[in-house]
Amino acid sequence: MIKESMLALWIAFAIVACLGPFVIPALRRLKIGQTERKVLNHDNKNGTPTMGGIMILIAVSVASVFFAGKCPRIIPVLVLTLGFGLIGLLDDLLKVVRHRPDGLKAWQKMLLELVVTTEFTGYLLFYSDITLLIRVPFSGAMIDIGWVAIPILYIAVLGTVNGVNFTDGLDGLSSSVTIPVAVFFALASILTGGGVEVVAAAVAGALMGFLLYNAYPAKVFMGDTGSLALGGFVAGIAYTMNLPVFIAIVGGIYLIEVLSVILQVSYFKLTHGKRIFRMAPIHHHFEKGGWSETRVVAVFMVITILLCTVGILGIVW
Repeated sequence: MIKESMLALWIAFAIVACLGPFVIPALRRLKIGQTERKVLNHDNKNGTPTMGGIMILIAVSVASVFFAGKCPRIIPVLVLTLGFGLIGLLDDLLKVVRHRPDGLKAWQKMLLELVVTTEFTGYLLFYSDITLLIRVPFSGAMIDIGWVAIPILYIAVLGTVNGVNFTDGLDGLSSSVTIPVAVFFALASILTGGGVEVVAAAVAGALMGFLLYNAYPAKVFMGDTGSLALGGFVAGIAYTMNLPVFIAIVGGIYLIEVLSVILQVSYFKLTHGKRIFRMAPIHHHFEKGGWSETRVVAVFMVITILLCTVGILGIVW
């Protein structure tokens, strides 16, 4: 499926690249703009169109649907990707209506995420031949942890989705980090016969196209529409190939981002106001330490590329 994967990449890239000049002005006319928190020196970003992730969702869906017949395993990946993308879309729309950085309430978002994760789990268990076996890195061994795999799946999916969501805080950051992750899963699928390389290539292509408009200085942001969808993609494709452990390896940046928030909030409450980081998620810590946005993005992307090489070694070793 290498030829098909390359075709899917180019289709997704072309769709986003062509949609940009139409969607971005439309979002601006509808006043679907970013509202930045006052604690950040990002006032110049206020009003920049958000919800651009809808272009990614369209591109990935169109580029993948052509090959769904040949590659039925891409269906559960799309279920999780589009499901979380729709949650993000609702969240973004509420932010616009309310003119504040918060959309859905925490419990509302968690409830919807649990519903989508349950649908994904049900599809895997009852409508596909995909098992919940877990591949152990650097050994090739597949282990069966029984019913415990189900609660772990929920933790892994929700943790990954929110980790990617936290990573989306600087121009081009989430896109630049997720492109090598998508390429990793495409290569891993080819190496293991996973049958999902087409959707991984489509995501990589869509993000390359999105970077044309999202790289610093960004003309559009993906919003939760894009970041939650990307989190769903990473978790979905990892479980479809029995590679959930590899999320912690190739998605190391996502893990660090979400852990920085957990540590910051916990330490703040325990010490009644003290902080570990200048600001969380951790990319803002570096930004407040004097790093430019482009430097943070470049460093995080390079780290992710290196982690992805470790992930490939974990498969072929």
